[in-house]
Amino acid sequence: MRIWVTRPEQDAAVLRARLVAQGHEVVVEPLLIIDFKEADPIEPVGVQALIATSRNGVRAAAESIEADYLRQLPLFAVGPGTASTAEALGFERIVRGPSTAQALLDNIIDRSNVNDGALLHLAGGNLAFDLAGELTALGYHVLQPTVYIARKATHLTTKLLTRIAAQEIDGVILLSPRTAQTYVSLMKAHQITRSAKCLQHFCLSQAVADQLEPIQPVVTQIAKRPNLTELLALTEQDIAASTSK
Repeated sequence: MRIWVTRPEQDAAVLRARLVAQGHEVVVEPLLIIDFKEADPIEPVGVQALIATSRNGVRAAAESIEADYLRQLPLFAVGPGTASTAEALGFERIVRGPSTAQALLDNIIDRSNVNDGALLHLAGGNLAFDLAGELTALGYHVLQPTVYIARKATHLTTKLLTRIAAQEIDGVILLSPRTAQTYVSLMKAHQITRSAKCLQHFCLSQAVADQLEPIQPVVTQIAKRPNLTELLALTEQDIAASTSK
């Protein structure tokens, strides 16, 4: 199967390798571009713990001038991917949490003290869940600098457009509602919604799949749980089905 990976460049390599290992041909063309340059500074004075709801939040902290200090603070990490990235970047006190920011809330409440210092959320420019708002309502002091910005792609490359038009792409992987929104927007802008409709769409969650409604895709598969292992189970099943035919 020929699969288009829409993930930002830094995270696409691992996903690509796992798909290739399954026997797929992979095309990487990100729909979100990560920008650390125009982000807010990270000021950790008086902070009791960090919260990371994405790998890029962890990367931003690791590139900060305060990186050595930040690595010593407790870090609440959403999902195994963010936790693994934090571990690889030298963070020492990682609390591995569930795979959504909303589910991470209980971990933070159980393992932090509302009367201690601030919680510092390493946030991106667009948030699907108001974690800081929920914690503030419970009495926590939350700092939420925008430590990276995910910019939407404004166009697709001619090479990818040609392959889609020639039916040389079979499926597309979509990992966030914003990515799916961008995907639909670009399909419309390039006037290829008819071709896009016929692709298989592998979605990390129902919230991602819901964003595809404007193009009404023929095939949408949704991971049982919002993590890469479950998503890759879908692509593995697909290639097994193709092999058995």
